[in-house]
Amino acid sequence: MIFVCVGSRQYQFNRLLKKLDELVEQGLIKEDVFAQIGESDYKPKYYSYKKFITPEEYDQYINQSILVISHGGSGSVIKALKAGKQVIAVPRLAKYKEHINDHQLQIVETFVSNKYVLAVYEMDELYGAIKAYMEKTADVVKYENRNTDSIVDRIDIFIQKTFKGIYAQ
Repeated sequence: MIFVCVGSRQYQFNRLLKKLDELVEQGLIKEDVFAQIGESDYKPKYYSYKKFITPEEYDQYINQSILVISHGGSGSVIKALKAGKQVIAVPRLAKYKEHINDHQLQIVETFVSNKYVLAVYEMDELYGAIKAYMEKTADVVKYENRNTDSIVDRIDIFIQKTFKGIYAQ
């Protein structure tokens, strides 16, 4: 199963959900897909979804997945990596009215620079990233928790503090 999580902020992420629907409809994605779609107003036609899920459901979907496609929020990406999952991170972009600015670009680039995730910036890149994971050709390294939780947690705290004013808007 592919688990898609877009977070719970008040912004839509329709372009990701639409592209996934297109890929499933075309038969390019053969795995089951489940998405937590948040405040998006696009309703998928070819895969299962819920607007919001409980933390327990979130953990269940993460554990059942072979691949996680996440928005560029640090908490979502870190949770999937700590669970040992392959991750495609898709930053929300202000030009599509998915957030008020492009801070998720910096978050995703941090994970990419460590080769922990594949990033998708525009939707025409999505299928290639999914295919790379499915064919085991993705140029990523497995996140290993070797007492790095405190480092990852510190990075997460730094990111949250740095962007606190942004999130409050």
